Amino acid sequence: QLKVVESGGGLVQPGGSLRLSCVASGFSLKYYALGWFRQAPGKFREEVASISEGGGTDYADSVKGRFTITRDPAKSAVNLEMNSLTINDTAVYYCNAQLGGFEYWGQGTQVTVSS
Repeated sequence: QLKVVESGGGLVQPGGSLRLSCVASGFSLKYYALGWFRQAPGKFREEVASISEGGGTDYADSVKGRFTITRDPAKSAVNLEMNSLTINDTAVYYCNAQLGGFEYWGQGTQVTVSS
């Protein structure tokens, strides 16, 4: 079965850090455009970071300077390093992979920032 699976979410205090990972199963992410999205309760899903096939990155203004998206070709994975977390970062985080007419979403991983 072709899918992407996220991991690395959890509970962290404000100011803390987490590293999310998304691994592809059954296919390679090499040529895919990749993104991390999040959805907080009562809010629309928003894209927080993306990385193109060529390695170009883009970030939502709310996470610039705090989040870093990277590819791990050896593991066919995409990672999201999150630093200086605030309570506003609390959400379910989803991995997305797109290539032409193919698109995959993970099941999501919960990130909760709370003291």
